[in-house]
This record gives sequence, structure tokens and C-alpha cells, in this order.
Amino acid sequence: MSGRAPAPGGLALVESLVNTLSVDTGDDRLAAEFGLSGEALVEAVELREALRDALLAHAGHELRPGAEDRLNRLLAAAPLAVRIDASGAVSLAPTGAPTLLARTAEALAEGAAAGTWARLKACAADDCRWAYYDRSPAGRGRWCSMSICGSREKMRKYRARDPNPPPGKPGGTPTPTGGTPTPTGGIPSPSGD
Repeated sequence: MSGRAPAPGGLALVESLVNTLSVDTGDDRLAAEFGLSGEALVEAVELREALRDALLAHAGHELRPGAEDRLNRLLAAAPLAVRIDASGAVSLAPTGAPTLLARTAEALAEGAAAGTWARLKACAADDCRWAYYDRSPAGRGRWCSMSICGSREKMRKYRARDPNPPPGKPGGTPTPTGGTPTPTGGIPSPSGD
């Protein structure tokens, strides 16, 4: 869970919607934060998880089978219309009450038009999946927080790659003579040289 600045424009709504569930603790604040219950809550949970799948795809993960169909089905039900304002700018706007689904579809269209939608991602860490807006210059960020999720993931990969580090390294095997390893991994000589 990052301390990053929120996504720009309407994508802040999508980011906050996805982040109503803390994957690691199971804490779900969707009903409370958006004032939903009943069928509207069930639809919002499905929308949130379909959006999370799309955000994972933005971070380089493969979309789960059927994920795009599920999101497309949900978004097709959003009552939106093309609007033109006094300056001639075109946008999509809800045709009826601004439901969460309609506001989300509007935000996605706005983000796609602005070129910002692909930078809204879900953290690659399996125990996080927090939505964040990738402001890195190349747009290749993978974790909501490099200092937390990124570091843990890199350490996991390192440990999986090197299960038996050399003696004297954390997690390494003891030295053959039973001596105390030096900071460089060597064994000090008995004379102290």
C-alpha cells in the first residue's frame, strides 16, 4: 500500500475503488466508502475485481481467461452519452444518475483519451495488488512501493535463485573449520593476520 499521489482526473475514482480491498488482510471497505448494499454492492465487487485484473495487465501480467469479457460486460451496462461542451471538447457523461458503474466507465474513457489509463496499475506483489498510478519516466513500474513490495519481491527472487549463498553470507552454510567468518566471508587465521 503506497503513499503515492493519486491518479490524475477520473482515474482517482478507479484507483480508490480498487483499493477498497486490502488483499493481505482481507479488509474490505467498499460498502462503507461508496455507501453500497445489496445488488449494487455485488456488482461493485465484480467491477472492482475486473478492474484489478486490467490493472495487473498494465503491470505486465497476463489477463486471466475471461477477464476482459467480464469487464466489457459490466461496462456495456453503463448509461453514457457523448457530450460536447461550449468549447467544443468532447467527453462521455452519464445519461442518468451518476452510478458507480457509469462514473467508472466515464473515468476509463477520460483516461484512455488522455493517455493515462495504461499507467494505472496494480502492484505485482501477490500479497498486495494495490492500485497505483505509475509516474516513472518509462512507465515500467511494477510495485506500488519499491521500498516495500519491490524489495520483498526482489529478495524472494534472489533467495529462489541462490538457495546456498557462500559461507559468511546471511543464510550461508557454516565454514568448514568451524571458524568465525569475517565480513568478507573468509576465516581469520589463528595468528590474527
